[in-house]
Amino acid sequence: MQLLFDRDEYRARVGRVQAAMRARGIDVLLVSNPANQFWLTGYDGCSFYTPQMVVVHVDVADPFWFGRKMDAAGAKFTACLGQENIIPYPDRYVGSDTLHPMDYLVDLLKSRGWDKGRIAAEQDDYYYTAKWNRILVAGLGQGEFDDGFLLVNRCRMVKSPRELLYMRQAGQIATLAQDAARKLCRPGVRQCDVMAELYRVTTSGTPEFGGTFPCKPPNAMVGERASAPHLSWTDAPLVEGEIFYIEMGGVRHRYHSPLSRCVHVGDPPAALIETTRVIREGLEAALDVVKPGALCQDMAAAWEAVIRRHGIEKDSRIGYPVGIGFPPTWGELTCSLRAGDTTVMEENMTFHCIPALWRDDYGLVVSETFAVTPGGAECFADCPRDLLVAG
Repeated sequence: MQLLFDRDEYRARVGRVQAAMRARGIDVLLVSNPANQFWLTGYDGCSFYTPQMVVVHVDVADPFWFGRKMDAAGAKFTACLGQENIIPYPDRYVGSDTLHPMDYLVDLLKSRGWDKGRIAAEQDDYYYTAKWNRILVAGLGQGEFDDGFLLVNRCRMVKSPRELLYMRQAGQIATLAQDAARKLCRPGVRQCDVMAELYRVTTSGTPEFGGTFPCKPPNAMVGERASAPHLSWTDAPLVEGEIFYIEMGGVRHRYHSPLSRCVHVGDPPAALIETTRVIREGLEAALDVVKPGALCQDMAAAWEAVIRRHGIEKDSRIGYPVGIGFPPTWGELTCSLRAGDTTVMEENMTFHCIPALWRDDYGLVVSETFAVTPGGAECFADCPRDLLVAG
């Protein structure tokens, strides 16, 4: 077994979560989010479409992983857990009308005496369903679970040196992928072929290290579709005068460094160049305020001051914390770069600042993923902050 981090780092992570549990009076935490499971144990498999859970007890050194029997082998290869803490349920519980894995988990928790005290679950997590909650609450005799949503996410926000290394490497991959996409863009080339080249580069990485598949497909829109922020490419050929809006992420061992740029097919109009220049000015003003002790809202205020001076309005946030990404998001969900968010930035937190502007007939973006350092924002990519020209 080759672990991405040493055992001491995993134990320190569990310790941070247990300290947060003690502060809230939580005895048992049910972790359904696959990114949090990966962070706590190292378990890395595309098996989260069936029920699985990592369970943390506040007074027990190691958590346990609970999942489908055929995926226990994956836990053996990737998780920093003893075999006794890899607990499978039989395959007859998968896709059954009469059996459910949460019933099996209820019996397991009871057998350990972990049905006592205060239990919390990640109640707003994408993978924690109403049916899971109903079975667990009824089976464990709890009138209602505490909400443990984002408890682990917040513990993940400050990155370790090795996590930062993976994110720097992901940023290098993102840089190469954006440049490869730009070079392939030209009239007559299909949008899907540009994205196939981007995927090739994000997967192959560099000669020194390879990439990993992203947790979600890139947002990649052409022409008027670029006015909608979360659409995908088509198989239509590119046409002179179109904008290709690409929001993607380089990925290394599940750590994502998002990077967004727009490519213009042919010589861009002066108005688009100027709007991109304003975005760049606002982005750089926001990055200039980054330091330990700054607030998330400080970045938003710096951005707002720039665009207000140019007569531009934007009513959505300009970024969020990032790191580990599992479907459907690379965002950590804990805070936002926007007015009113008083989250304090700490050294080695990582964010994606994406001050995109969407208009009725186009969208423009320049973004950076960065770490908070005593010297300011350390950006992970090295891509021109301009409206890129195809070819």
